[in-house]
Amino acid sequence: MKRAPMAQYSPLLTVMVAAVRKAGRQLSRDFGEVEQLQVSKKGPGDFVSAADHKAEQTLFEELAKARPGYGFLMEERGVVEGTDRTHRWIVDPLDGTTNFLHGFAHFSISVALEREKELVAAVVYDVAKNEMFTAEKGRGAYLNDRRLRVAGRTSLGEALIVTGIAAKNRQGAGKGQFLQEYDRMIAAAADVRRLGSAALDLAYVAAGRFDGYWERNLGAWDIAAGALLVREAGGFAREIDGGDFMDTGSVIATNERLLPLMTKVVRG
Repeated sequence: MKRAPMAQYSPLLTVMVAAVRKAGRQLSRDFGEVEQLQVSKKGPGDFVSAADHKAEQTLFEELAKARPGYGFLMEERGVVEGTDRTHRWIVDPLDGTTNFLHGFAHFSISVALEREKELVAAVVYDVAKNEMFTAEKGRGAYLNDRRLRVAGRTSLGEALIVTGIAAKNRQGAGKGQFLQEYDRMIAAAADVRRLGSAALDLAYVAAGRFDGYWERNLGAWDIAAGALLVREAGGFAREIDGGDFMDTGSVIATNERLLPLMTKVVRG
């Protein structure tokens, strides 16, 4: 995959991409260790937790240095208030932790910038494949140096859909709701996949690799960057039941024609 020249990025995206690449180099090295630990008696669990925190610390330091005063919402350390209350970084240092833990090379780093509660910039980095997805509000979405557009299919019966189930939903009512939604979607769509990284699921919708995506009860850090990618690629990313996905963590993303069809199926 051709690597995009840094010169193509705006000053803001240059800062974000540089921070993400630095954290990505660490994760790549750590992933090499995980593949060895996977077959050991001890297992890679503690090591992966340390890798996750280390990547988050790198992102925190690099972004704070480049934009002093901006606040943070991070998966591990939570809310970090900044002196600039109009800007906030939303960071997931390792999306797809279970994949990483098992030596499956499908995981990502996700960073979004929120300005006055509006998503304005996004980076999702597929570390193993060296694919850098970027977007800025009003300027389009890109994969390395290629402009992205969502897929144009208009029939749900021809659409390849991706989904996931958050850990908190794997018991009780959340599990039952997901299985009902999945059963309805698998009957309506061409097929459904589950790959384990919400940020990459959304990035792949933006790139036209999937026609649509839905999932409930995620963290804002899981979906903020990916949602902007989809929107800037000409698609729609909305809360499933009509609220604000940044609050509920429930999102549906696809093109304009499939949005009402998918929404009807998911809602039942």
